[in-house]
Amino acid sequence: MREVYIVDAVRTPVGKYGGALSGVRPDDLAAHVLRALLDRTPDLDPARVGDVFFGNANGAGEENRNVGRMAALLAGLPVTVPGVTVNRLCASGLEAVVQAARAIALGDISIALAGGVESMSRAPWVLPKPERPFPAGHQELYSTTLGWRMTNPGLPSQWTVPLGESAELIAEKHGITREQQDAFALASHEKASRAWKDGLYDAEVVPVEVPRRKGEPELVARDECVRGNASPQAMAQLKPSFRKQDGTVTPGNASPLNDGAAALLLVDEEGLKAIGREPLARVRASAVTAVEPHYFGLGPVEAVNRALATAGRTFADLTTLELNEAFAAQVLGCVAEWPAFDPAILNPRGGAIAIGHPLGASGARLAGAVAHQLKAAGSGVGVATLCIGVGQGLALVLER
Repeated sequence: MREVYIVDAVRTPVGKYGGALSGVRPDDLAAHVLRALLDRTPDLDPARVGDVFFGNANGAGEENRNVGRMAALLAGLPVTVPGVTVNRLCASGLEAVVQAARAIALGDISIALAGGVESMSRAPWVLPKPERPFPAGHQELYSTTLGWRMTNPGLPSQWTVPLGESAELIAEKHGITREQQDAFALASHEKASRAWKDGLYDAEVVPVEVPRRKGEPELVARDECVRGNASPQAMAQLKPSFRKQDGTVTPGNASPLNDGAAALLLVDEEGLKAIGREPLARVRASAVTAVEPHYFGLGPVEAVNRALATAGRTFADLTTLELNEAFAAQVLGCVAEWPAFDPAILNPRGGAIAIGHPLGASGARLAGAVAHQLKAAGSGVGVATLCIGVGQGLALVLER
């Protein structure tokens, strides 16, 4: 098996739903981060890229024609460079990184680009095809922005509860209060705000120029949802989103809806020599696991356990752990099941509650975040992990 290195990782700023990036097609967002990687690696001959792996959770809109391949073409890569799109819902971007690393480790290719993209703002409404021509009744439209649609009636109803209701179930299971969730969310905003202020995102975020109908194009350079002025008082005033009477999950302690893209450059030893760059980190191991769909938020627990075991590491070896913040309750539930884990190293630069969660892009964002943090630290072990709708977890272990 060949060693696999992450040479570089970039992402767009994360836009809010209907915000600054809502006018940009998802395939253009994906092409933007690919071009950024190529521009930042002038010694890389683009024709040497063996494959482009891209994650996307929706696939129902402008990204529907294999966004990995479309992004490669839009980014100006030679037509001889192939591309593939993968879907593991919220972990699609990380799945793309894992598949790219696996292809390099097996010797199938030497250099790969991997990432993910999602425009939740531009996710279309879909109409099921009628079972017979000229239906007299009404047909239901479904939004593809988030969650279940056209659910198979053969699935048990407990498996198809709304994502936020699953977070409520985890809060019940682990006795996680509304106050604890709000405190966690506030800390996420504080850490992200501080990271931006301290320039910690300068190495990975590539601004996006957004055309405007009138006037000069707008340069979007920062995450839109980070609130440095968030307060406990404002957080406490938000009403529960899923359980109106005794609910604990609110818009403040859950990730928002977002747009964005992220991408990484992965190589083997030969590719590393050809590029002439010091890598950010080395890929050590990955693991995917599955749980009951209505407890999908706890999917990372066993995925991280298995990935660390495969890497021959323990929680005591970790420098950083990036766990996607779909919901505060979900993150706190995972931490409760890792008694040996030190929460002080969790999401040190803020998480998805503050930064945002553009579904297919988030996994690639987390992998890039861990790689950059290891580079900044000079050495260490890091983990990127996400929970996944319908009950899965995916984890990747990196070292430097």
